[in-house]
Amino acid sequence: MTFSSLDPSDECLKLSSQNTLPRHVAIIMDGNSRWAEAKSLPRVAGHKEGAQAVKRCIQGAIRNDIQWLTLYAFSSENWRRTPEEVADLTALLRFYLKFEARKLHKEGVRVRIIGDSKRFDPKLQKQFDEIEALTKNNTRLILTLALSYGGRGEIIQAVQRIVQDVQAQQIDPEQITEDLFSNYLFAPDVPDPDLIVRTSGESRLSNFLLWQSAYAELIFVETLWPDFNEDHFNDILSVYIRRERRFGTRPGLKISDK
Repeated sequence: MTFSSLDPSDECLKLSSQNTLPRHVAIIMDGNSRWAEAKSLPRVAGHKEGAQAVKRCIQGAIRNDIQWLTLYAFSSENWRRTPEEVADLTALLRFYLKFEARKLHKEGVRVRIIGDSKRFDPKLQKQFDEIEALTKNNTRLILTLALSYGGRGEIIQAVQRIVQDVQAQQIDPEQITEDLFSNYLFAPDVPDPDLIVRTSGESRLSNFLLWQSAYAELIFVETLWPDFNEDHFNDILSVYIRRERRFGTRPGLKISDK
């Protein structure tokens, strides 16, 4: 979808205390390579501009008092890209963490890392640990970076850990519920996303938060990620607040604690 049909003057689009904003927004950041190709630039230029879009997105979340923001920054499938592009992505990630850690901390942002981070080199893993330790007491925004992340892999890991606990007689199979299963995921203390957004015009989840996305609202936009800004973020929130989330119930009924 695009936002050309939205009228900012429409009362139902104004963000106010009468509207329910999402607590948790998750974004599949897509389109860096296409942005660069359209401008006859190397792919790394698209990734660099994408990093600037991350900053704008974080500011948009802070200004709108979003509590949790999850960004799909590096998928488990990204390892299949050329060694040169993987090197560019990891170098950019290393640069971003080095120079943005203090700024994020100053803004009151807590940074969390989910995924198979052990696939990265030890120096980068150390940076992950350092930024998580530096920001661990911040509460203004919980920023989760999904790195070397895959939803299927997360589910398989959860199943493996549950099987181990069953074999160790720490839990009984009869005790396994959705809530218990969720406790075995990478970030069990983070609520499921209310809203998942994908940029660049693609309309799929691409192995992102497969368990957690069961009741998420989905919005797909044409904007390439490097062009994403705070106005786009506000537009997405405007679309979200017009929707009625029913969680399988009839219109008008509300389910608590969702």
